[in-house]
Amino acid sequence: MTATRIEKDSMGTMEVPEDVLYGAQTARAVANFPVSGMRFPRAFIRALGLIKKNAAITNAELNLLAPAVAAAIEKAAAEVVGGDLDNHFVVDIFQTGSGTSTNMNANEVIAHRACQVAGGAAQIHPNDHVNFGQSSNDVIPTAANMAAAAEIRYSLIPALFEMQEALGEKAQAFDDVVKIGRTHLQDATPVRMGQVFSGYARQAALGIRRIEEAKEGLRELPLGGTAVGTGINTHPEFARRVIARLAAETGIEFREAVNHFEAQGARDSLVFASGALKSCACALYKIANDIRFLGSGPRCGLGELLIPPVQPGSSIMPGKVNPVMAESLIQVCAQVIGNDAAVAVGGLSGNFELNVMIPVMIHNVLQSIALLTNAVRLFTARCLRNLQVDRERCAQLVEQSLMLATPLAPVIGYDQAAEIAKEAYRSRKTIRELVREKGILDEGKLAEVLDLRGMTEPGVSGKG
Repeated sequence: MTATRIEKDSMGTMEVPEDVLYGAQTARAVANFPVSGMRFPRAFIRALGLIKKNAAITNAELNLLAPAVAAAIEKAAAEVVGGDLDNHFVVDIFQTGSGTSTNMNANEVIAHRACQVAGGAAQIHPNDHVNFGQSSNDVIPTAANMAAAAEIRYSLIPALFEMQEALGEKAQAFDDVVKIGRTHLQDATPVRMGQVFSGYARQAALGIRRIEEAKEGLRELPLGGTAVGTGINTHPEFARRVIARLAAETGIEFREAVNHFEAQGARDSLVFASGALKSCACALYKIANDIRFLGSGPRCGLGELLIPPVQPGSSIMPGKVNPVMAESLIQVCAQVIGNDAAVAVGGLSGNFELNVMIPVMIHNVLQSIALLTNAVRLFTARCLRNLQVDRERCAQLVEQSLMLATPLAPVIGYDQAAEIAKEAYRSRKTIRELVREKGILDEGKLAEVLDLRGMTEPGVSGKG
């Protein structure tokens, strides 16, 4: 049997395990919400700790908390920031829509730990001291914005920059390789492999730009609005001072919300951020999917790219190797797209002065950021860095393409060029072979018109 102690809140008493730092309100939430087993991640708990720590410092500065009480709270909250107390944050994601249970989890853990830090010299209450000047309704959305902004800045964007760099390097390395283009999954005019990868690099760059734009909206923090945005029970200077400290400590230019009623009644900035993550996932899906198809084979597929082998691909087919890093990334992209749907539904739930879907929204946003960060880093390191091009295969396929008839059109006319393409298909000859055989162009003009590299740049061959 686990030893227990009795804790009390405004509803009465609760038994809690003897060795935990939380109290009665957290215990009630644990009993009420045994839904998923999923808890708030480290980034969110860290943000909560930062808020509580800097709130205590500010309240002491404003002569609203005794210095000894504030100092003990500051030390306890610093342990939350550092991750030392994560095991005591036990409330399920699927809880009260304001996140009140998790805010009280933090208040109780910090109060209990602060009493230990003070060594009995001060009695520290979760609501009266740790939560002074605050409400779950402004603390939880503030922590949500802070956590998402920090994870985007310090994790996801660096990972995407690494991918963009790797794609750019491949664009340069593969720039001399002419390959067949494909539209509608059918052969099209030639393109350089370097041009293809330059497009992927640009997709990554634009993904970064969109996510950066989304991060700007997350910099506005609702802190100071307390219950409904009016700021009741908080000092007029509280929010500005706390947020300035949060900005200094995180290196992110957080600022107080322009309008606290918007900042608490709606979570539009989180919806926008999730949308940017979804947009990025769509781009990454295309990049990873293209690469795995271009590397299909090794003998009976397209085979233009040589994907680095990282593990055996089959339990029954010896020697089979699969594009597993691309498959991992596209699955992550699918999850991020699904997460965005949940966030969008959450964004619809701003009822009057409060959105009541904040926990599930931030859970999905932070999961999307973490999944994209990890999958992008792995794909870059284990696929892109050692990706090679099969030059011989690219040359073979482009020479066989019937779309080499395209530059013939300005010289001999569209209709005759189309007949050449059809006859080449029927006779299983290349365009070059058939034009030479029919004597349509002399050898010099034929070489000029069917110059593969020239077909990858703007230009037109005049009639000879």
